[in-house]
Amino acid sequence: MHAIYQYQEFFVDYLEKQTISKEPKNLYEPIEYIVSLGGKRMRPVLTLMSSEVFDVSYNEALPAAMAVEIFHNFSLVHDDIMDDAPLRRGQKTVHEKWDLNTGILSGDAMLILAYQYFEQYEPNTFRELAKLFSKTALEVCEGQQWDVDFEQRNDVTIPEYLKMIEYKTAVLVAAAMKMGAIVAKTSEENANLIYDFGLQLGLAFQLQDDYLDAFGDPETFGKQVGGDIIENKKTYLYLKALAYSDDEKAKQLKELFTTQPEDSTDKVEIVKGIFNNSGASKETKDAIEMYTLEAFKTLDKMDISDEKKLSLRTFGENLMGRKV
Repeated sequence: MHAIYQYQEFFVDYLEKQTISKEPKNLYEPIEYIVSLGGKRMRPVLTLMSSEVFDVSYNEALPAAMAVEIFHNFSLVHDDIMDDAPLRRGQKTVHEKWDLNTGILSGDAMLILAYQYFEQYEPNTFRELAKLFSKTALEVCEGQQWDVDFEQRNDVTIPEYLKMIEYKTAVLVAAAMKMGAIVAKTSEENANLIYDFGLQLGLAFQLQDDYLDAFGDPETFGKQVGGDIIENKKTYLYLKALAYSDDEKAKQLKELFTTQPEDSTDKVEIVKGIFNNSGASKETKDAIEMYTLEAFKTLDKMDISDEKKLSLRTFGENLMGRKV
């Protein structure tokens, strides 16, 4: 097993050797652009790590990790179009740098490119990877649609929200880990357990994202703090605050989430105050810890060494304590 930063370096080295740039340039240059913008590379790192958890070199898992990263970036290109987002990782989004049609078509091409990386595996492994990938890709689309639907609804429940983030975010984290297990040809039980481990961590990761969006440090978070509040997104924090506030505060919160003032500074501060005073902030932190601990429970059932269990546990703990 290697350190997280080493897996990141291994993956970036592999990524830089890939030849994506072809003709027509307006199809492939946007793909190179979005993939090269960086990010934490969490999902491909998990694929590499999980192959080594089951005693197969990370080298074997690099094509699967590449498929995961290309798919993740495909979903970001299309998400940015749907959200009309101007920036991604501090740089212009694809549809802003080029145009809307280019963003749609380049995104489509990325989905196909992702599948092509599985062709580097022998038929049985290819079939298992493609089957998991198809299931996951469809679930991510379902999660995105729920997210869009929820913007128009005022009756979203906490179970509905959790299902949405499971599909939109957590299933890809889980699939990234299971792909490493498939490449390693471990037992079906181990592969399913590491999927469950990834699913719980993915839920914790998204709830942490919700929390950091409101309460993160602007210097380290990498995105606009309070962005979800400005955009009136009904996150876990918002839903918990509604459930825990008295009628007057709940009414105020609902009213605030129907406005988009030019200067949102006061709105963000008032909403954060309601999140804190209602207990929603604490509830969200407790939920992050709960899902992380659920992930750790699956480690006990996995047929791997204590040393490897410790590596996975350390990764989960670092995720729970992240500031970015």
